Amino acid sequence: MKLHRSIVESIIEGLREIFELGLFADQVVKNKLKSDKRWGARDRKFIAESIYDLVRYYRWYMTIGEIEQTDEHRFQKIAAIYFLEKKLDFPEWFQPILPTEEKLEENRAVFGKEVKYVASIPDWLDEIGKEELGEIWSAEMNALNQQAKVVLRVNTLKTNKTLLIKILEKENVEVEKLEGFPDALMLKKRRDLSQLKAYADGLFEIQDASSQLVAPFAQASSGMLAVDACAGAGGKTLHLAAQMGNNGKIISLDLEEHKLKELRKRSKRANCKISRAHLIFADTIDQFKDQADLLLIDAPCSGLGVLRRKPDSKWKLTPERLNELKQIQQKLLEDYPPMLKSGGTLVYVTCSILPSENEKQVEQFLAKNTGKYTLEEERKIMPSEGFDGFYMARLRKL
Repeated sequence: MKLHRSIVESIIEGLREIFELGLFADQVVKNKLKSDKRWGARDRKFIAESIYDLVRYYRWYMTIGEIEQTDEHRFQKIAAIYFLEKKLDFPEWFQPILPTEEKLEENRAVFGKEVKYVASIPDWLDEIGKEELGEIWSAEMNALNQQAKVVLRVNTLKTNKTLLIKILEKENVEVEKLEGFPDALMLKKRRDLSQLKAYADGLFEIQDASSQLVAPFAQASSGMLAVDACAGAGGKTLHLAAQMGNNGKIISLDLEEHKLKELRKRSKRANCKISRAHLIFADTIDQFKDQADLLLIDAPCSGLGVLRRKPDSKWKLTPERLNELKQIQQKLLEDYPPMLKSGGTLVYVTCSILPSENEKQVEQFLAKNTGKYTLEEERKIMPSEGFDGFYMARLRKL
């Protein structure tokens, strides 16, 4: 592949926007792919993969390339090392100064023994991970640097798995079933799904396999009053509605109106008729006190379980922010459970793999509410299993 100037400059500018301006990698990539109509599918694929790989392995390339954070040419240099590994010839105009091939190889050998370099993570995060997860930390972080699989959730409010497979085949999309995930189909080959008629018709949602386990784990059923306390754009709400057969009521809450606007849009497309999206106000919890059959708290978290699809988040996360998130998790578990009726189900979920955000939070909640709740089941899905890292706990209010 020839390294055209526009492609290289787009990759370098993308890195600058992510690391210096703090923009989100997925949005940067999306914008870059639209910026030059001359690029073909192969070019766009190369740009997207290059930006994501360089974000994933930023520290690794900085380390083996002996590049300082203050180096104004650091993005050119890490891109150059990446291109060397891909065995691409540099054009004459792109000749950044790098260590020799021998020195790069020597550095790979020296630094390739430590997970913080190989998996490319900050020192502070590596320390916490080792402390909380021990010997499995290295394998999990390496798993999280792999490219995420693209998984669909069949929208059973509109179709079924067998029929959707046939519909997708007509749109030249090949999928395979996933054992243990009743509504999941995985793409055999990556492609943009947002332009498909089947997507526009609401026949499926793009949702990782691990995330698809939440609604069945919650045991949502027809006729329930369910509360999705941190609904966001509605991925879990839509699955709960399908699980409930569009019979009952789901109160979908969030602090941000733009997310609820997207939820309403997605609900309409998916034929979800039982969701009511509400901004959270001071009296919201009191309005539904002792009424809910099911309370889902999909809590804000470090997002370490989804680094495959959001690799830039490990560079945005700080020790201070992690502590803030833990406090938010505790606050959610203090504030929202009064919405549950006696015998109701509380489901606490995160996409983190850290016990301090998961089991420890549930233990602390139970200790504060002795005799009021019982823990029915916990489930932890680790990234090394092939999909996003997730934690789920189901508790019963006595």
